[in-house]
Amino acid sequence: MNHDRSRALYDRALSVLAGGVNSSVRATMPYPFFISRGDGAHVVDADGNRYIDYVMGYGPLLYGHDVPEPVQAAIQSHASAGPMYGAPTEIEVDHAEFVARHVPSVEMIRFVNSGTEATVSAVRLARGYTDRDKIVVMQGGYHGAQESTLVEGTPENPHPSTAGIPESFAQYTIPVPFNDEAAIREIFEKHGAEIAGVLVEPILANMGIVMPVDGYHETLRELCDDHGALLIFDEVITGFRVGGLGCAQSKFGVTPDLTTFGKIIGGGFPVGAIGGRAEIIEHFTPSGDVFQSGTFSGHPVTMAAGLAYLEYAAEHDVYEHINTLGDRLRRGISDIVADQAPEYTVVGTDSMFKTIFTREGPDDRDGHCAAGCTQNPECPRYGLCPKTGADVARTETDRWERIFWQEMKEQGIFLTANQFESQFVSYAHTAEDVDRTLEAYKEAI
Repeated sequence: MNHDRSRALYDRALSVLAGGVNSSVRATMPYPFFISRGDGAHVVDADGNRYIDYVMGYGPLLYGHDVPEPVQAAIQSHASAGPMYGAPTEIEVDHAEFVARHVPSVEMIRFVNSGTEATVSAVRLARGYTDRDKIVVMQGGYHGAQESTLVEGTPENPHPSTAGIPESFAQYTIPVPFNDEAAIREIFEKHGAEIAGVLVEPILANMGIVMPVDGYHETLRELCDDHGALLIFDEVITGFRVGGLGCAQSKFGVTPDLTTFGKIIGGGFPVGAIGGRAEIIEHFTPSGDVFQSGTFSGHPVTMAAGLAYLEYAAEHDVYEHINTLGDRLRRGISDIVADQAPEYTVVGTDSMFKTIFTREGPDDRDGHCAAGCTQNPECPRYGLCPKTGADVARTETDRWERIFWQEMKEQGIFLTANQFESQFVSYAHTAEDVDRTLEAYKEAI
């Protein structure tokens, strides 16, 4: 493939954009390819190269790059009426009612402009509602670019994970290992009266896709109830991807107090939201005393796109199609790694997938999770598959970035650029796309 124009664009970008990009995950080696347009399940770069796209905007493009006609009509109708008003519109109410009807935890919702803004607001709300300061997060979990959760280390020694955050901020955040029931019980024994909430992705989705072990979320629910803390599910990635219209919380059968959303509920436009029990959400201003506001919150074009997106999914076989393809893809990759790299672990569920370049694996793969790790104790890989963010961080991350991703790109397959972020199947993908992708995996692995 020729990438001369992308290289030239990157040269220009380095002069005017920090690192040549506007989001750090786009800084692929040796330089990123620049996209000129999308086409169904594909993207075309500035040099005319065509790729099967499994990044899908990091999740929001449920239908790929060509949205269904009702969605396009809704977008055009509201865009032509005016860009925004600084006042409420009916479409905000319509969208809120739809989400509240379908998601178990949501009685009331507040729309914002990004997943980060949603989690920032949820943390503030939990602290205001409980009159407590500490937030428990999962090591390796990701909740956007906010001070309260850009924290790493141990419960005894938390510290900021990036420059620019005062060390003192980290004292209010307690990072614990995902899937470690003993660890979370110990934290509540020590700090239960100080904990405002537990903020957790139902599935770690920015750390290689790590499923919860059986009973873990039930334990979190029990501890929060016993100690008066809020359980907050960050469904920015899993929301309306896993579990269909009921989201991951319906798949796992655990109802949080608050849920944060992003991605799909804006139909590809910038969006976020915080939903939950009415008595909690009403603590936001103006009905309560926890300040939250935003000029572009509930933007009419975004609301129209998001509502039409979800209504189309409710009326068509969208989830059946993408989940069937996701299952086919994960099973196919599992067969390939069984032959060529048996130590690797295939992960994901529904329309999400990833291959983790783990360093160890059993010789005998009989009885393993054939369509992605489910944390099944009966699986021969159970003791070796990743269960925490640290487990994924210890994998062959350089091999993914420096070799595998590059080889897949040269075969026309666009994957997320590092070992950590999720990949997604869309309604625009076909069985032929999956088969071609599996052939590329055979070559690259």
